[in-house]
Amino acid sequence: MASGVGLPTTNTRTSGRIGQYGLQIQYRTLSVRVEERDLPAKPKVNADPADAIAAIDVHLIDVEDVYTRYSTHPTHGLEGAAVQRKAKDGKNVISSPPTQYWKKACNYVFGGFNFLMWIAFILTLISYQPLGEPDPQPFVLGVAILLIFVIAISATFYALVDWNASRIMRSIKTLIAEEACVIRDGQQQLIPAAEIVVGDIVVLNSGDRVPADLRVVQTSSDLRFDRSLLTGESDMIPGVLASTSNNALETRNLALNSTFVTQGNCTGVVFATGDRTVMGRLVSMSGEKQFKLTTIQKEVWFFTKIVSCFALFFFGLSLLLYGVWLRVTYPGYETTSTAIVNSIGCLTAFVPQGLPICVALSLTVIARRMAKRQVLVKNLATVETLGCMSVLCSDKTGTLTTGKMVVQNIAFLDHHCSVKALLEKLAESSSPTDFAALKIVHQIARLCNAAKFDAAMMDRPIEDRAVKGDPTDTALLRFSEGLSVPALDIDTGNTLKAWRRHFEIPFNSRNKWAMTVVADKNPSGSVWMFVKGAPDVLFPYCQSILRGDGTLVPLGSSERERLSTLQNKWSSEGQRVLALCRRSLDGIKLDLPPNTMEELMYSELQDLTLVSLIGIRDPPRDDVPSSIETIRRAGVRVFMVTGDFKLTAVAIARQVGIISQEHINSIADVKLAASEKVPTRSRHEIKPQDDDPICALILTGEDVSSLTSADWDVIVRSYTEVVFARTTPDQKMKIVQEIKCRGDNTVAVTGDGINDVPALKAADIGVAMGAGSDVAKEAAALILLNDDFSSIPVAIEMGRLVFDNLRKVTLYLLPAGSYTEFMAVFFNVLLGMQIPMTTYQQVCFCITNDVVMSISLMYEKAESDLMSRKPRNARTDRLTDWRVFVQVYLFIGLMLWPSAMGMWFLYMSRQGLGFYDVVLVYNQWKDGWRGYSQDQLNHFVSVGQCIYYVTLVFGQYGGLLAVRNRRVSILQSNPLWGPRKNLIVPCGMVATALIAVVNLYGPGIQHVFGTTPIPGMYWGLSFCFPLVVLIMDELRKLLVRTYPKSFIAYIAW
Repeated sequence: MASGVGLPTTNTRTSGRIGQYGLQIQYRTLSVRVEERDLPAKPKVNADPADAIAAIDVHLIDVEDVYTRYSTHPTHGLEGAAVQRKAKDGKNVISSPPTQYWKKACNYVFGGFNFLMWIAFILTLISYQPLGEPDPQPFVLGVAILLIFVIAISATFYALVDWNASRIMRSIKTLIAEEACVIRDGQQQLIPAAEIVVGDIVVLNSGDRVPADLRVVQTSSDLRFDRSLLTGESDMIPGVLASTSNNALETRNLALNSTFVTQGNCTGVVFATGDRTVMGRLVSMSGEKQFKLTTIQKEVWFFTKIVSCFALFFFGLSLLLYGVWLRVTYPGYETTSTAIVNSIGCLTAFVPQGLPICVALSLTVIARRMAKRQVLVKNLATVETLGCMSVLCSDKTGTLTTGKMVVQNIAFLDHHCSVKALLEKLAESSSPTDFAALKIVHQIARLCNAAKFDAAMMDRPIEDRAVKGDPTDTALLRFSEGLSVPALDIDTGNTLKAWRRHFEIPFNSRNKWAMTVVADKNPSGSVWMFVKGAPDVLFPYCQSILRGDGTLVPLGSSERERLSTLQNKWSSEGQRVLALCRRSLDGIKLDLPPNTMEELMYSELQDLTLVSLIGIRDPPRDDVPSSIETIRRAGVRVFMVTGDFKLTAVAIARQVGIISQEHINSIADVKLAASEKVPTRSRHEIKPQDDDPICALILTGEDVSSLTSADWDVIVRSYTEVVFARTTPDQKMKIVQEIKCRGDNTVAVTGDGINDVPALKAADIGVAMGAGSDVAKEAAALILLNDDFSSIPVAIEMGRLVFDNLRKVTLYLLPAGSYTEFMAVFFNVLLGMQIPMTTYQQVCFCITNDVVMSISLMYEKAESDLMSRKPRNARTDRLTDWRVFVQVYLFIGLMLWPSAMGMWFLYMSRQGLGFYDVVLVYNQWKDGWRGYSQDQLNHFVSVGQCIYYVTLVFGQYGGLLAVRNRRVSILQSNPLWGPRKNLIVPCGMVATALIAVVNLYGPGIQHVFGTTPIPGMYWGLSFCFPLVVLIMDELRKLLVRTYPKSFIAYIAW
């Protein structure tokens, strides 16, 4: 059986003195003493992190001294006892930066609209004393106490929501299994990255995150690191063995924690873990992470500033009118203390206190829902942006397909068949030498392969073993491991023993091939170059081809045509096709420096012998076709962007529903359309129209390189179904950038590999698969932990839902708050009427009805048509627009405040006070007015204020039920049962009604705030108004549904 470690590479960049460690176990005790003597002491708690980084010197010593310092061995690694001893130093985890709780507390207490409440509180205290002297009113002090209570409740709620959201996000992030490949006890093992210890030998491949600080001791010639997370620079940094700088942050022979291997592979010795790594020390130096506002938070903050400015303006205007007009013209109408307290109503009226709370709450709600789908959302901005997604550019392998590749077909010059059929023929054949070329296929598949089995799983069946490597190499590894033909001397164990790797050029997206130079271990053994890669790339380098029996024949035009036809056939069935090639390198010196060797191998890439073609099947994920159908129904165009062959890409695109048209246009059609004269449009208008036909397009990477700006205009404007094939990482990024800058497109990219990283970073939303590379997951904003593609339409729906619900919250809050409550202050100041709603009632309404009922809206489920609407335009579609204000001020608001004011005048009229006995009265409202005593007049005002308050409480029920649906009738989506059931709505209604009862009938509240019970008829009449609001809105929705092109539909929100 093959070793889990695989075949060692001896002629890459490494020390030439490894052999001296063959007797390492014999001096283990001595090495422990050396370790204890040489390893730096644990840093003190108050040690300066900058000094600790400056003291790093491991990059300055020789490779062999690295092994000695850390008591490890280049091929054996650490022993179990050493690991247990070193593990006492702590987990390899970077601690979070210390939280500055005082800053958070200040934000909770003074953030949002709380600063207006503080202004109101301070002014109320001043109104109580000294302005309330000589007879300060308990009512004023009660309002002050209530305001500070409101501030405390708001701050507590902000803190609880923030804590809960942080807890949920932390629990989701723990679902990401970060693993590392280490050599321990002579075997490669996959272990949790947190269990790495100093002295571990870590093996890194392309796409891996560096799990700790490593000194590089072995490297491929093309090793590159991405240190952007550490340094902020986007350029790839080459990895070498020798020190290039005395500065540990600048030298290139260290692989630092949280950086990424973007190309090549290497081995390193761990010299620091956890908080002792460079990244850990930088985190401790940097302090708390700076908070950034999300898109909706910015919009709400902008809305908050506008509302606050209006509130302060009208508050100041009210006081100004009192000072220069009312106090002079109508002396005795109001005292200074009363004028300030009544004017505070302007502050409370304009404050939609529930809105900031709902924005904070939305993260918790959405994070919990996404967590159930095993989706890691890095921040709320991701979900918001998903709601705007208009184009989804998806990689193929591992994203649309399972990524679990299986070798299905194999072809030689003289015949081709499935692997199963080939093995059956071998079993039945009397002359196995007819298939002698299969041995060479096995050698190339096993030796020209960067994938490796986990040594801990070698006793399991081949298909159940964990593999470290990309899907293509994994498929070839499993194929070669399971291929055993004694008659042809095909055995994996013998192959690994007989050959030694000397040099490798790993696969990359630009070359489209991988190369390995191997040598027979016999003294007079041969040397071969093994190459595997894309047939269309390698065919030009091939001059000969093998038959199935191993005989060599020239590769002429007829043979090339036959093989190209076979490649196209397999590709059209959705298979990935690989060419396996070789060339003899006998007589070529192999002991060259890595860079020289690399240049030599590129020059020797010629006169290859084509051994066979391999067809690898990678079936689409089961959930992809239905998910793409849902995404397209939501108005989102889905493009495929892949490095695979175009026929393979088109075949998979048809299977999953990205391509639905029989005819597919090409680059020629794009060029023709671009040459036609069309009216000049702004970039914002370059998008398909609703009545445009569905058109499909296939472009290759070569085509992408030739596209002009006019060509891109045609592609973005005219095509709904596009497949980009044979693209490089740079071309993928260019595709995303060109689409983003046209048609106000919000572009999402899905991918799982290193070649997807530039596009993931360039996209508005990067979506990575949980099984993808570490660097892809770092670049993405959203990670599908269980690789469930169907989570994408759910995430789109969540993004649309959070915006939809916040807009509904705004629609609910504004009619009663900044309209109906403000009208009470307006009538008091400008129309000389006793204020129909006290400051206490306004503040109470703000913190109870506004908050409780708006929270219920955040738990609303998606409307039935949410995923059939067009994507929201992030540039033009705002949280509040003119349609929202029409609904607020010219529809619901015009029913609410006249209803409340009408109930006030109805009660006054039943007491014998007509309209002009209440309005424009000013300072005449005193003892003897219309024959009433002052106590009677005060009682009338108290009852009228409570009626106004109760009418507003019940009236908002109609507003709430009205805004739950944009178009659908409440009969089809009520909150009590059915698909839109939301029991928080009726619970909120009951709660606010009970609060109103307590306010009117609570003895203590009556004594302090002057509330009083109201006649029963006004309870009944008040309950009729929400029905009126709801019925009127149902009629509006009916008109919108019946006449979708009408003016009513045009102005509908």
